[in-house]
Amino acid sequence: MEWKNLYKERLTTAEEAVKRIKSGDRISTSHAVGEPTHIIDAMVKNREAYRDVEIVHMVSMGTSEYAQPGMEPYFIHNSVFVGGATRGTIKAGHGDFTPCFFSQIPNLFYRTLPLDVAVIHVSPPDEHGYCSCGVSVDYGRTSAEQAKLVIAQVNKHMPRTLGDTFVHVSNMDCIVEHDAPLIDLPPPKITNIEKAIGENCASLVRDGDCLQLGIGAIPDAVLLFLKDKKNLGIHSEMFSDGVVELVEAGVVNNSAKNFHKGVCLATFLMGTRRLYDFVDNNPMVNMYPATYVNNPLVACQNDNLMSINSCVQIDFLGQVCAESVGTTQISAIGGQADFVRAASYSKGGRSIIAMASTTAKGDISKIVPFLDQGAVVTTSRYDVEYVVTEYGVANIKYRTTRDRARMLINIAHPKFRDELKEAFERRFNAKF
Repeated sequence: MEWKNLYKERLTTAEEAVKRIKSGDRISTSHAVGEPTHIIDAMVKNREAYRDVEIVHMVSMGTSEYAQPGMEPYFIHNSVFVGGATRGTIKAGHGDFTPCFFSQIPNLFYRTLPLDVAVIHVSPPDEHGYCSCGVSVDYGRTSAEQAKLVIAQVNKHMPRTLGDTFVHVSNMDCIVEHDAPLIDLPPPKITNIEKAIGENCASLVRDGDCLQLGIGAIPDAVLLFLKDKKNLGIHSEMFSDGVVELVEAGVVNNSAKNFHKGVCLATFLMGTRRLYDFVDNNPMVNMYPATYVNNPLVACQNDNLMSINSCVQIDFLGQVCAESVGTTQISAIGGQADFVRAASYSKGGRSIIAMASTTAKGDISKIVPFLDQGAVVTTSRYDVEYVVTEYGVANIKYRTTRDRARMLINIAHPKFRDELKEAFERRFNAKF
């Protein structure tokens, strides 16, 4: 049947589409600013028809009403990346968290958590009937291959990104047209501390490097200090508006890349309308599932891969916690371990863990003798290379445990260095 006829046959409302969800179903929803909020809202309104519907996704940028108190009989939230709207339900024991490398989340749905329903968010179909998963390709496109039922929100505001992003109309069971602007994520405020960290990180970036960057004040601060660099490339789980600025300035052109030359590669995007307009139908930007972009064996094929990530705490041995505060899960591993490992196998590759030397109020050091009780080791001491704070750079890879501790103390906040030196002498039975 011609795809336009299929489209008309399967066109429905969100209210009707969610009636096909059954009690006990497992559902995945598209990620971050690609969240199909219109369909999720309809599902929450229809909650009385459900019992124990399991909702699995990475970070939610919406209200996540299904994870709020009172929703326990209807919905079970299983997070693979905890966000602000879902931390409470996990801490209260009403939701749960599944640890998984970002690169392996699509495989998670094949092996351990088979999907009954995929709720995806796509662009309008092209002349051949293909819709793009736009800003959230990561596990969104592959979930549409795996699930028994696919409900798609079709939105004219979703950019048509290129690469391995497309789902054909024939693979959608319910099509819901709803046009609404994507969630707009304004750039974070960058303080003098982040600027100092960004400048220290940028000092390690060389002309022609291929960058992996996260989101937040520190990655944005790094980008501020790259404007004198040349021929940078992007192979990253995500990027935001700062990369657009560097493309327009001619700094990022991907010309030195030996893998996907000439192209920025990513698996999801978060930012403002400026970013979404830039990537729309732009051959310079290719989006692929996380199983490809974040796979260390794929990413390491980029020579001079520079990975830049952040963390919550690092101990004297170089063990990095980037996802919990003590026993409280606040985020997840994301692409950190994927890209730290990829950089270690890249020819000329390097990895950075960048962080402020203290917590926001300045009263707790992030460089510590021991991680907090219950804190998660996100990146092992065997993988960590450069550690950067506003006070300097420490390359701890292949260094002894004592040398690592000394180097980290030297880039800690000065007001904590004396007590850290005392802790060093107690721990290692040696003079600092």
